[in-house]
Amino acid sequence: MGKHWWKALAVIILVYVIIAGFTIEIPIIGTNGQSSRGLFFHVPMWICMYTMFTISVVNSLLYLSKYDLRRDAYASAAASVGVFYGILGFATGTLWATYTWGGSFTRDPKQMLTAVALMIYMAYLVLRLSIPDIDKRARISAVFNIFAFALLIPLTYIIPRMVDSLHPGSATTPGFASSDTDNHMKWVLYPAFLGWTLLSVWIYTLLVRYKKLELKNIFK
Repeated sequence: MGKHWWKALAVIILVYVIIAGFTIEIPIIGTNGQSSRGLFFHVPMWICMYTMFTISVVNSLLYLSKYDLRRDAYASAAASVGVFYGILGFATGTLWATYTWGGSFTRDPKQMLTAVALMIYMAYLVLRLSIPDIDKRARISAVFNIFAFALLIPLTYIIPRMVDSLHPGSATTPGFASSDTDNHMKWVLYPAFLGWTLLSVWIYTLLVRYKKLELKNIFK
């Protein structure tokens, strides 16, 4: 198995998470009912998104310091995977809101600001497609990526915690307490963090390989 052992580990963990996530006994918290199972899928999506966007902005910074196009490729690949996981996180959150908030799309600050943050990163990807010159595209998109990341944490974490929101963890709505996420849930939730993150890294490495091939074809 060699250096690919972590890929096998990701598959094993995710099979366990998916099966256990739908079968274990969970505490019924208020009106959440069985929708609390969404924690096993919703929260890890955000962990993956933040991980990928962090990898992306670090590589954009490295590109601006060394002008190595490989760093631009790494940044682009990580941002693409981050957007993918952000959409999954938003979708699973919307599904949860349907059963707990009484509607899929509300005027909730957390939901709206998260949508704004995702649209900023989608604009980053569209920007890259609109600039044919490879060096110019790399420079402009690197600066835009830093701007996007600077807004990411305030939009998705800081501001929603300061205002009234239906989302757990806001100024008026408490987050899940340790008594809510009992040992049954923790034995699934923590592996879910690891499993989904490993999968995101796996997808990222595949996309990086593809982008490296693109660079080789350009500079033949």
